[in-house]
Amino acid sequence: MQTRSVQAAIRFGLGPRPDQPLPDDPIAWLDEQLEGPDKPPVPDGRDVPATLADGYAIWRDLDKRGQPGPGEANPIEQNFQAEAIAAMANRIDTDRPWRERLVDFWANHFTVSKRAGYPVSTTIGPFMREAIRPHVTGRFVEMLIAVETHPAMLGYLDQASSVGPNSRYGLRSGRGLNENLVREILELHTVSPASGYSQVDVTSFARLLTGWGVERNKEPFGTLFRPANHEPGEKLVMGQKFPEGQEATEAALRFLAGHPATAHFIATKLVRHFVADEPPPEAVAAIEGVFRDTGGDLKAVSRALVRLEAAWAPPLSKLRCPQDYITAAYRAAGASGAALGRPAWGSCFTLNQPVWTALQPNGWPDRAVDWLGPEPVMQRLDWAYDAAGRFARLDPMAVLETGLGPFARDETREAVKRAGSTREAIALVFASAEFQRR
Repeated sequence: MQTRSVQAAIRFGLGPRPDQPLPDDPIAWLDEQLEGPDKPPVPDGRDVPATLADGYAIWRDLDKRGQPGPGEANPIEQNFQAEAIAAMANRIDTDRPWRERLVDFWANHFTVSKRAGYPVSTTIGPFMREAIRPHVTGRFVEMLIAVETHPAMLGYLDQASSVGPNSRYGLRSGRGLNENLVREILELHTVSPASGYSQVDVTSFARLLTGWGVERNKEPFGTLFRPANHEPGEKLVMGQKFPEGQEATEAALRFLAGHPATAHFIATKLVRHFVADEPPPEAVAAIEGVFRDTGGDLKAVSRALVRLEAAWAPPLSKLRCPQDYITAAYRAAGASGAALGRPAWGSCFTLNQPVWTALQPNGWPDRAVDWLGPEPVMQRLDWAYDAAGRFARLDPMAVLETGLGPFARDETREAVKRAGSTREAIALVFASAEFQRR
């Protein structure tokens, strides 16, 4: 049972910690983490998390004062960093790592990236707290609606610039459609191209979504619907008719959330992430069935994931992405998130996965082939040695037992025992082939 408990902490969690005893019943431990309210991280120095209004106030103040000069701090960047560092600190400390893994999965599925600039930098914290975290054990459709109408997503994919050509504002201004948001909803968030939707569906859906925008200059801050920008008339999307108006957005998203292609697409991504780079068809079918039969109940889906036989054998079959690798190393060493949240955040840049800064709307990749190569491997080895320097007073064998337990190979144990220094020994634990995987 101890072996299975360690595997649960590695495969479904963020790695064991020496101050968090392993569960006697790993399935019950995983299930328990899906219960109760979410506990969002709070940036250091704040009593409560920043709101949309707080972020927009920083942006407006910067507009008045002008952009910072060379060497001057950018308050928007400072706010973003505080949120990202708090997220990494929480990953290091959390006693609900399975839930945090689900938060990360869904945040990556519904990627918004700092690369879009201030529309995301000022809203990423509220996006995580309002659109992602509350819904990881709720229904997929509720998360979908919250995500697609959140200012962070609307800003990231330029939805405010999409204007109905025949709307009052469109006729007056000559403005037209922007298809960025609808393309990602269809391609990346719901049915996927395998569903067979056409360019006609994309254009019609873009017309349906016109009118949505963001208000950052006066109350009420956040998402708003501008009827003057909305394309009039009925729209047909994937064979389904929708009337004009604001209410059609929710109706369309509910239709897409319940589409059979969405169940298959989501199941495939979940199994790829938690089970294997090449998802076993029988595992995908099982999760797809739960998703479909429960109406997208993500708690039920998550419970089913940990009960898949394929999820437990063989162990250590998935490569840890950089953020998970960094987190697991700090947890194995018993690090404090308050003390090492910032170094962990900086390490994500070093290993090419900066927090909330994915290169494209499809998020970070989820297969070993996308993360491995001569240079990335060398970067991990160099990082392992640098990180080990922070823990040179620890017992290397204790770090190994915490982080890997029965999954440490005999060769790794011997190498750690024969290392020339404590730092080298801990570096060998972090750099070992088995520690790279979950």
